[in-house]
Amino acid sequence: MVAKESTQVSEAEEVLPRLMRRYQEEIVPAMVEHFGYNNPLAVPRLKKIVVNMGVGGAVTERGRIERAVEELGVITGQKPIVTRARTSVAGFKLRKGDPIGCKVTLRGRRMYEFLDRLLSVTLPRVRDFRGLPETAFDEAGNYTLGINEQSVFPEVDLDKIEFTQGMDITLVIGHSSAEESRELLRLMGMPFRRHEEGR
Repeated sequence: MVAKESTQVSEAEEVLPRLMRRYQEEIVPAMVEHFGYNNPLAVPRLKKIVVNMGVGGAVTERGRIERAVEELGVITGQKPIVTRARTSVAGFKLRKGDPIGCKVTLRGRRMYEFLDRLLSVTLPRVRDFRGLPETAFDEAGNYTLGINEQSVFPEVDLDKIEFTQGMDITLVIGHSSAEESRELLRLMGMPFRRHEEGR
């Protein structure tokens, strides 16, 4: 019985996402050494990733929101929720409650798997990619980056794309400053843009 339980534990450890395992085994010790935390539990951690698609044509073309929901679901592996207008805007023929986009909130293993794919597969596919800006942190240490086209995600079938759709990806990091978050993401493999000397 004891042997059986230990086997189950080892199998559970094997399915840990690669980036999640790296965070636990390599990044936490590196952060402790860099910032001098007294307790490893004080090391900032990624809490969730929010992927948001604003679909401008959703008001006039009903099919666009359904297509965006489908593609975001394929990209993230999770069913999106439809976001709706909170107020009416007559100039845009927008009424309160109209669908204006969709979003997904990723946590746990799915969050780490998505970030791993984003860093290792998706961003290198962006045309003329020269790295991400280091200035896109808010006061709470969260980081937001924009993707202009859904076609850079290999999960999307290029033959089925009907319109170009961008998205914002926000990495929510708990109990962190911009400096701590920058180092955490750098250790995770975030390709920040290098500043040229003299600039």
